[in-house]
Amino acid sequence: MGQTIVEKILGHNIGASAVKPGEIITVNVDRVMLDDIMIPFIADKFHEMGFEKVWDPDRAVLIYDHLVPASQQDDTRHYRVGEQFIEDYGLTHVHRSDGICHQLMTEAGYVKPGDVVFGTDSHTTTYGCVGAFSTGIGYTEMAAILGTGKLWVKVPETIRVVIEGKLPKGVMSKDVILRLIGDLGADGATYRALEFTGSAVEEMSVASRMTMANMAIEAGAKCAAFPPDLKTAEYCGIELDEFQKSLVGDEDASYVKTMVYQAEDFVPVLACPSQVDKIRPVSQLEGTAIDQVFIGSCTNGRLEDLQAAARVLKGKKVAPFVKLIVTPASRKVYEEALACGALKDLVEAGAIVTHPGCGLCCGRTGGILCDGERVVATNNRNFLGRMGTSKVEIYLASPMTAAACAVEGRIAAADYSD
Repeated sequence: MGQTIVEKILGHNIGASAVKPGEIITVNVDRVMLDDIMIPFIADKFHEMGFEKVWDPDRAVLIYDHLVPASQQDDTRHYRVGEQFIEDYGLTHVHRSDGICHQLMTEAGYVKPGDVVFGTDSHTTTYGCVGAFSTGIGYTEMAAILGTGKLWVKVPETIRVVIEGKLPKGVMSKDVILRLIGDLGADGATYRALEFTGSAVEEMSVASRMTMANMAIEAGAKCAAFPPDLKTAEYCGIELDEFQKSLVGDEDASYVKTMVYQAEDFVPVLACPSQVDKIRPVSQLEGTAIDQVFIGSCTNGRLEDLQAAARVLKGKKVAPFVKLIVTPASRKVYEEALACGALKDLVEAGAIVTHPGCGLCCGRTGGILCDGERVVATNNRNFLGRMGTSKVEIYLASPMTAAACAVEGRIAAADYSD
């Protein structure tokens, strides 16, 4: 019997020839990510459990991204606790406002194909873009890992997603994953892995794969998995070893379901308020007035996203009374977008460019909305109260669609004639 990508990673991690879905195993953790929101709670649990040292300070990464700059008085408590934890236990990898945790974990080389990684944020599924097993956990589990370097996991079943062909012009990987979430439903992949394959997937950049892995959790997935390839190796700055090269789903592996798509059938879509699986084609919603557009987040704040938006906006202006907020996913992305001229085009169109970080996506800083306002955003969730009051309407879209909406002041499809 063949194996899925996730089964191969988990089996290799514990030195087993094979693992089966539903099996409970204890894994050896390769890397953990701690974010600024959770660090006070992690520290409390770590002390409560009686640990006196971190199992391997070099394998822990603490990232300040949700609460920078501080927007509430209590935010500074998180910084103080974080800095004390760093000093007390010798953490060697710390990022203070360098960007969003999920962007930095792959961009800075902390995660490699075949790794087993946990983070205190649900979108830790993102690292499946490079062929890692990665998933979000709570602060109690994180404290236990910090003290022991291990955690139990139930081997998930896998849903195989096959996408063949070539995506139409104007369709981004955000449209693909939104369509998939709509088909699966918000709970359709609960505690299952989503494994992506097919010629359209092979053509995607690592950044595009990140978008899809990031949003796997929105269908309830435990993790996402893309086969590592030459693009992965280049992005990670490595040469794939034999194990990493083997991380493809076997044809005779046991999949709970296989979903097959033809890339040419995808169209630009939106997730409508206030469910991430309430998917509609942009064409059905054209003309809906909007108040704000947000381009950024760990879902769509990368260089290719900002460049895509800039192409739509170049030589145009944001509609009157519409705010366009652009938040690069990291300092590196910010600098690259500045160097290539994308930020110049966005600013000249009327965009407000903020510092790298989570910003509006987590509803803390950078453009909170009020009752009755409507926003088109490129992030991953449109839940009630996510970006302001519970009476804010949030539509999720690709960067190209979001940019087109900013120009028109209403929901609109991008002009792909260029």
